[in-house]
Amino acid sequence: QVQLVESGGGLVQAGGSLRLSCVASGRTFTSYTMGWFRQAPGKEREFVAFIGWSTLYADSVKGRFTISRDNTKNTVYLQMNSLKPEDTAVYYCAARRSLTTDFPLERIDYWGQGTQVTVSS
Repeated sequence: QVQLVESGGGLVQAGGSLRLSCVASGRTFTSYTMGWFRQAPGKEREFVAFIGWSTLYADSVKGRFTISRDNTKNTVYLQMNSLKPEDTAVYYCAARRSLTTDFPLERIDYWGQGTQVTVSS
């Protein structure tokens, strides 16, 4: 069983930045596709970004967010710049057990517990 532990959430003013981190347990991190989803109050969980064979971003965060990974630390990062109030949500780290070119919610194998990001106007 793989455990994902997120950190880095918090309260920031609009226009500010945050960096989320997600550390994965296990010895096969390099073979995982890693990514992030978010869920705002009263809304469905939505895709943010993933990094596997390729990297993809949701249109709403493209140009503002950057996903990266450090395989030596079993860690995936989400650098969030130019934050907007509409970015407020619980952010979830997610993983698939293989390197893939897609990252649909229904195919996620592992989830983190989530970290709150709040952007004030």
